[in-house]
Amino acid sequence: MKLSVFMGLILGGVMIAGGAQAADEPIVIKFSHVVAPDTPKGKAAEMFKKLAEEGTAGRVKVEVYPNSQLYKDKEELEALQLGAVQMLAPSLAKFGPLGVKEFEVFDLPYIFPTKDVLRAVTDGPIGASLLKKLEGRGIKGLAYWDNGFKIFSANKPLLKPDDLKGVKMRIQSSKVLDAEMRALGALPQVMAFSEVYQALQTGVVDGTENPPSNMYTQKMHEVQKHATLTNHGYLGYAVIVNKKFWEGLPADIRAPLETAMADSTKFANAIAQQENDDSLAAMKASGKTEFHMPSEDELKAWQDALLPVHKEMEGRVGKDLIESIYAVSKQ
Repeated sequence: MKLSVFMGLILGGVMIAGGAQAADEPIVIKFSHVVAPDTPKGKAAEMFKKLAEEGTAGRVKVEVYPNSQLYKDKEELEALQLGAVQMLAPSLAKFGPLGVKEFEVFDLPYIFPTKDVLRAVTDGPIGASLLKKLEGRGIKGLAYWDNGFKIFSANKPLLKPDDLKGVKMRIQSSKVLDAEMRALGALPQVMAFSEVYQALQTGVVDGTENPPSNMYTQKMHEVQKHATLTNHGYLGYAVIVNKKFWEGLPADIRAPLETAMADSTKFANAIAQQENDDSLAAMKASGKTEFHMPSEDELKAWQDALLPVHKEMEGRVGKDLIESIYAVSKQ
């Protein structure tokens, strides 16, 4: 057990449903995440807090901890399983290292041709079946929250796939993302999100991939001279809870929390695109990063370079799963 998680258990006042708790004390839900409060996820977490506390008439208190205040990427899932926190919204790539590698299908480049296809997957039977796979690990999946589509950034122009050859690129821990970078000749470096700005600033890594809102709120544009609007991959989150905690809640508490989650999910997915648009505009206005919009031919070159990753990853994420998403795209 990592020391930080252990200390969280000792000092954090862990509350597991069914444990001793005074009748007049609110049920505490610690909601930890790794991004800034003014990102789509950060704002959605605050919306859930508001709706949950209102919907339960104060019987539930939601404590939101942004910016890795409690746990970094690798620690937070362990903390949830142990009960040190009750709720997280990790990026979908985080479940691969946990052993549910099917979630890495979301990392496949250009797997979702439109936002409608993405929504049909997350809100339909494919999304539900993926969340169900978490339950054997003590995790209950509640919802999918959007961030947006990722762009490449570095300290050199990235006009074509070959421009990434030899570039040290930060990625999340995902075999698919590793394969994506290697397909471009880049050198993938797994790193916690909270460490990326400093790593870019000091040259530990040369570049990264993020939706504009993450890039802007973490001030990465201050240490990245160039970015290309490839929109090559999706970044989304699964809102998850400790299964034992959630199922141990009284029914009259869990029901309004489910309503609060449904409403905050609508909010999250509605604001994500606008937040990314606003962040991109703000970074352009700063003049610190030069943004390149690929032409049709340039975009095709990116797609041609990256689409073979689908075939390469069939054995990891599942050929049937990939083909089921292709089928949604054709509907």
